Amino acid sequence: MAAAALTAASLSTLSLWWALPAAVAAFLCGRWPGRTAPTALALLGLLAAGVVVLYAVPAWLPLAGRFVGVLVAALMVPWFAGRFWCQYQQLVRAGWERADQLQRERELVAEQARLRERTRIAQDMHDVLGHDLSLIALSAGALKLAPGLAESHRKAAGDIRARAAGAVERLGEVIGVLREESAAPSAYPRDAGVADLVARARAAGLAVELRTDGEAEGMAPVVERALHRVVQESLTNVAKHARGATATVEVAHADTESRVVVRNTPPPAGAVTDVRPASRGGGHGLIGLEERVRLTGGSVDHGPRADGGFEVAATLPHIPPPRPPSAPDPRAASGLPPEHRRARGRAGRTLAAAVLVPLLTGAVLTGGLMAWQVVSASRSVLEPGDYARLRLGQDRSEVARFLPSRQTDYRPLTAEPTGDGLTCEYYAMTADRFDDRSGDAYRLCFRDGVLVSLGTLTP
Repeated sequence: MAAAALTAASLSTLSLWWALPAAVAAFLCGRWPGRTAPTALALLGLLAAGVVVLYAVPAWLPLAGRFVGVLVAALMVPWFAGRFWCQYQQLVRAGWERADQLQRERELVAEQARLRERTRIAQDMHDVLGHDLSLIALSAGALKLAPGLAESHRKAAGDIRARAAGAVERLGEVIGVLREESAAPSAYPRDAGVADLVARARAAGLAVELRTDGEAEGMAPVVERALHRVVQESLTNVAKHARGATATVEVAHADTESRVVVRNTPPPAGAVTDVRPASRGGGHGLIGLEERVRLTGGSVDHGPRADGGFEVAATLPHIPPPRPPSAPDPRAASGLPPEHRRARGRAGRTLAAAVLVPLLTGAVLTGGLMAWQVVSASRSVLEPGDYARLRLGQDRSEVARFLPSRQTDYRPLTAEPTGDGLTCEYYAMTADRFDDRSGDAYRLCFRDGVLVSLGTLTP
């Protein structure tokens, strides 16, 4: 298309009918996506070729104005129009892609909200239901070991304990590792404190002692829930993994933070305990506990003790530190994604270039052409005094010392004399475009190197 446009533009300097196919080819070339540099180089090449032709053939200078008009009107304007059309189509496509992206983001946000709610429900099930099932298993194990119990009842108690322990394990397998990313309230009542947890565990048959030092003042609700969760998970692990052990819960409140320690001591040798092995958990409860304490700005440590027991210790600040603000989305500042802004910017720049570049190019080329014409005309002026010295019959060599260095590029509309060996030369009367004689010329005709005709021509 570029080659066709340049060829048609070159031919349009001879016939303006070629300007129409040149404009169509230039528009189609601009519509095709691609880089602008090759087209700019092609236009510069065409312009350079025109300059070379005019310099080699000065007589074609009157066609230079038509060449500039074709270059601007039949090449540059259609090409920029096609370019703008291409950029506009890209902008429309970017808009539709943005709409599709927003729709997908809305669906993703809704799906994430559903997943967060499911995770919260599963976390509450793990925290509350798992703890209650562990206490049920502990109570059933204690009932099984009660003296004077009928064998059928002892068997039923053992079956209840086994089913409760199995339900706790299956609950942990189904829920998996749960990480709570928000401070959403748990399902247990707000007034269910540590003392209530210890009392319920003691009622279920767990040997547990509570020691409290100080009072918590100004503790944030999320920290209260985390402290409650540390004690709950620790007692659940004691009931599941250390049957017959003695547990101790120590809670110490300072001015700005609280520390809770839950440790268990193995039963003495020879003590009567449940003969069934402790259930094996996956450690998911401690992983979730670490995450919950971390969100409050605290820390938690856990591990076995030298006496064979296990200890969980957590330190929690009364006021959790503020979460760092998330980095602003650069797309939210302008409301548009980068690719849409780039497409709109390209379309705007192309529209501005479509108006300014042809105008500036036409103005520069027209000014350059006018300057060229003035310089060319000044070198082809035959002064009236020199013209008056010319006589018929003079030899060409004698006449040459009065003639300018070049002939004028303008030719009269009258027919040029013809004949064997007859040649005519034309010289301008003035180079001033505002002079009344502008466009008038002297005609000198020679035959066999002898001046045979003198005359003036007016348009």
